[in-house]
Amino acid sequence: MADGARARWPEAEVVELPLADGGEGTLEVLSSALGARPMKADVHDPLGRCIEARYACTGSTAIIEVAQAVGLSLLSPSERNPLKASSLGLGELLVAAYDEGCTRFVVGLGGTATCDGGAGMLRAPGIERLRGTHIELLCDVEAPFVGPHGAARVFAPQKGASPEDVEVLEKRMLAQAYALQVRTGVDVSALPGAGAAGGLAGALLACFGATIHPGIDRVLDLVHFDDALLGASLILTGEGKSDAQTLMGKVPMGVLRRAGARAGDVPVALLSGRIEDRPALEHAGFHPVVEVTPRLLPLQEALDPRTAVQNLHQAVLKMPFLPNS
Repeated sequence: MADGARARWPEAEVVELPLADGGEGTLEVLSSALGARPMKADVHDPLGRCIEARYACTGSTAIIEVAQAVGLSLLSPSERNPLKASSLGLGELLVAAYDEGCTRFVVGLGGTATCDGGAGMLRAPGIERLRGTHIELLCDVEAPFVGPHGAARVFAPQKGASPEDVEVLEKRMLAQAYALQVRTGVDVSALPGAGAAGGLAGALLACFGATIHPGIDRVLDLVHFDDALLGASLILTGEGKSDAQTLMGKVPMGVLRRAGARAGDVPVALLSGRIEDRPALEHAGFHPVVEVTPRLLPLQEALDPRTAVQNLHQAVLKMPFLPNS
């Protein structure tokens, strides 16, 4: 995108600012922005296999991305089964960071293969030592722990659950909500955001007094996005696919909101691989809205990094817009 902008507007100053909303990619974005040192820990993946998970440290702060330990990307499509997947690995990752001297944790939630309400995480040896630490959760959903908009019913199907599996998972989540309330006195069942990451957010909120924040807003603060807006005449943002869900706290919407609040009438262009719900995106304020991937291009080819870069570059060159001089 940046290379395309430089080619399209050679006289412009182009500022690159990688962003994330708490899901996958958050570790890299915040590590770079905060100058954190990379770390590794041996943990168990969602199916109990030993893997090496990455995190980062800066001072006494650990940057944790839950997908590194319990991510859906760690499993093949045939292995995805939230009835069997455990969040144990996240607990092990948190303990490993604590053992390195970290007492503050910035935890990006998203992309998990699990829906166990944090039951696996809470079984990690030494996890109770995190009581009294400061845990900050970054997420892009407000899903409650249980119910029609909760972790099981909304997100478990994306993790491989059948309709029958969803009903079993909902019962497990109800039982876990009760167990957490007995253990801590905190009722997470209807708490906004508690259903994030298969209910991991709820367990961290109840057991360790974690705080929860819209992921993109917190990342924008940490990378000093407002400073980068100074003097801007055009903002380019995007994602793999943009649709109505984009307006519910994803990266582009966070950028649009912040740009409107801080930079006035500076236009925000949305360039995404696939565009759905175009009227809603345009009504929200994105201009222009550009679909990067040709509709007839096979998906496998479109996902090839070289093809994606080329398509994005060409899309910027053909944008029906010129920034203000």
